[in-house]
Amino acid sequence: MRRLAESLNNRIAAISNPLKRTSSGGTGTTATKGRLNDPLGLIVANGNIVTVNGNDGFAVETSPDGHQAAKVLLDSSSDPPGAGALFGLAAVGQKLYYVDDAENDLRLFQ
Repeated sequence: MRRLAESLNNRIAAISNPLKRTSSGGTGTTATKGRLNDPLGLIVANGNIVTVNGNDGFAVETSPDGHQAAKVLLDSSSDPPGAGALFGLAAVGQKLYYVDDAENDLRLFQ
């Protein structure tokens, strides 16, 4: 099962067996909705899904079963906050890095 951020419907979609499919997975199934607001980046870290919202500057942590466990403001420098500034995510060990396009910077979440 692979997950992807879908901005159009503010959800995380799940596609089963994507690398070996011989037919379309369609639009997948909804793994979670709720606190997402234009999710632009997604990563699986420590078994949970972390997304960054393009419309409000928040990062949202979601468990594999769809329970949203945490919501943290990462970007408040844009006007309005978020404003499409958060894109890429990378996990290196226990550290989470993200791109803040409003400040043209790679940042470490602490």
